[in-house]
Amino acid sequence: MSDAYGATALLVAGGTGGHLFPALALREALLARGWRVRLATDPRVGDFVEGVPPEERHVVHAAALSGGSPAAILRSMATMGRGLLQSRRLMRAVSPRIVVGFGGYPTVPPLIAARLARIPILVHEQNAVLGRANRLLVRFGAHLATGFDHPKGGEAARAQTFVGNPVRAAIAAMAERRFRAPGEDEPFNLLVFGGSQGARVFADVVPAALGELGEAERRRIAVVQQCRPEDIVRTRASYAQLGIAAELEPFFRDMPRRLADAHLVVSRAGASTVTEIAVVGRPAMLVPYPHALDHDQAANAAALAAAGGAWLVPETEFTPGAFAKRLAALIEAPGELESAARAAAGQGRPDAAECLADLVAGIASGGHGVDAG
Repeated sequence: MSDAYGATALLVAGGTGGHLFPALALREALLARGWRVRLATDPRVGDFVEGVPPEERHVVHAAALSGGSPAAILRSMATMGRGLLQSRRLMRAVSPRIVVGFGGYPTVPPLIAARLARIPILVHEQNAVLGRANRLLVRFGAHLATGFDHPKGGEAARAQTFVGNPVRAAIAAMAERRFRAPGEDEPFNLLVFGGSQGARVFADVVPAALGELGEAERRRIAVVQQCRPEDIVRTRASYAQLGIAAELEPFFRDMPRRLADAHLVVSRAGASTVTEIAVVGRPAMLVPYPHALDHDQAANAAALAAAGGAWLVPETEFTPGAFAKRLAALIEAPGELESAARAAAGQGRPDAAECLADLVAGIASGGHGVDAG
């Protein structure tokens, strides 16, 4: 048992699922070890923090400092200054033994405030390329924990530890369900999603692609697709016209089960998405978001594809005709699907949350050579 047992950890994450899900996974691991855990984020969190008591949550104001007009930059600096004052009060109120950031600009004020208060700081980078907030914070002396081994931009960190990307316990549990490709007369389960709010490209391309398949292939396919609310009606109508069974929702609360049931995943390539695909061990066609500032999704997808666990498809090449051709080939090649599933599982780290919790406990107890001052 660590001598940090009973101490408080403050976890800080930007208000998107990609940042919050690893933080919530670490929260589960630390609570199981007897820690007290507080969560700080921005007002965008919505339903992502369901299950975290209100008294254990804190809102911190922050804003990106890059680009824009001089007036916009001044407003951003004022917001960050406000966030820093809030964060300094939060340090006094919570008295954390360690502060852990998971990316996004809301992490900047609390971790700087912690550093000023001589509290150890740690950042976890989920992507294969360091995000801008984490690049800034490692220069402030944060220990860097990584989801991918040796991410681009991590060279500036004083100390770096590869732990993998933490996943929720419900996802880790699905790692025990081995992949089996469907037989010729069995349904082929296609899971399509594009992040917490879906992606329009999938609503445009996937139904059109399935319309190009032969009737026998269409009869076998069962679709589960995450759609933007504004796309659901037209997408549902497209599938109905094709006679394809489809479940469409803006957000699936039982995503671990849906992922484990899938014979092929078609998705964006955010770090949490790629990690969960690998942990569960399912073959995937990854279509990275093309406008990401640091091209982090392309790097994430490339890492899994290089291991043989996925197929990377640039959005410009993700057309109905090309997808229909590739899907038809995969349906007829169960061995290729099973090989990709094994390769994906080989990249998964179901124990990443525990590894990160070990690192947190060690740093909080003064280990790992981390300078807290």
